Amino acid sequence: MHKLVTATALASLVLVAAPAAHACSSCGCTLSSNWGSQGAGMDNGWMLDFRYDYFNQDDLRSGTHSVDRGSLAIPNDAEIQQETINRNYTFNADYSNGVWGVNLQVPWYDRYHTTIAEGDTAVSTSHSRDFGDARILARYMGLADDRSIGLQAGLKLPTGPFHDTFEAGPQAGEQIDRGLQPGTGTTDLLVGAFNFGALSRDWDYFAEALLQIPLNTREEFKPGAGINVNAGFRYMSLDNVVPQIQLNVRSEKRESGAQADVENSGATLVYLSPGITWHVTHDFHAYAFFQVPVYQRVNGLQLEPRYTVSVGVGMSL
Repeated sequence: MHKLVTATALASLVLVAAPAAHACSSCGCTLSSNWGSQGAGMDNGWMLDFRYDYFNQDDLRSGTHSVDRGSLAIPNDAEIQQETINRNYTFNADYSNGVWGVNLQVPWYDRYHTTIAEGDTAVSTSHSRDFGDARILARYMGLADDRSIGLQAGLKLPTGPFHDTFEAGPQAGEQIDRGLQPGTGTTDLLVGAFNFGALSRDWDYFAEALLQIPLNTREEFKPGAGINVNAGFRYMSLDNVVPQIQLNVRSEKRESGAQADVENSGATLVYLSPGITWHVTHDFHAYAFFQVPVYQRVNGLQLEPRYTVSVGVGMSL
């Protein structure tokens, strides 16, 4: 049964290292694979995970409501985003000795974006395909005898490029918004705490909070600080399958700097994420999650997804 806990936790952590986005609050997916903070990294050794996420940010929003694009004049004094289609791939490598652990995450982004820029009458398009910002996160689980309480600390590193340009349309050759680039160009501090345990013979729980704080400005851009608070439950009494339900909350401040879109950045987002993990063999598992928004409050005009699909595989070494 411990292996099933390991398999399920691989898919349950919210991605706190996603950069704040210009006109699309979370251009990185909010599901992640940092399983150690939910009780899966208690055995010694390596664990690997590969995940694919798909989400189409085509819901233009202001405040807590959707905006009808047909009601907006073209050309407009504001940029009117059309959609951002995300096909993202993430590799996780995790090592634990039972008390201490470390997780490395490397994302690859395939992001197609369309928009009508301020003053334009035609659509401009971009298509970014590149590595994003890697992160490394250490954890300590020695605060309780059963190792159910822990602390995390680490860095998001400026490994992703941030000079991609529009490929077609009136803005061809111009740099796309900094919040839509594969990387932010900044180094961010990650700090947090977590707790997990058993509610009963059949049900486990987890809870976590993780804060992300940019440490510098890069070429007149600084992403907004953000926090993720996550909680969830897992049903543990099936032989090879572990159903799970989780609530994921992210709140981020506005971007800053001359290259930032201050007015159209920053948000509070709440998602409900049911999922299931299948323990295929003793050390290999597959999982799938379907995430839907239950509350979205954005500043200015921003794009948000109507749903997110995440599938992946993982193995213990």
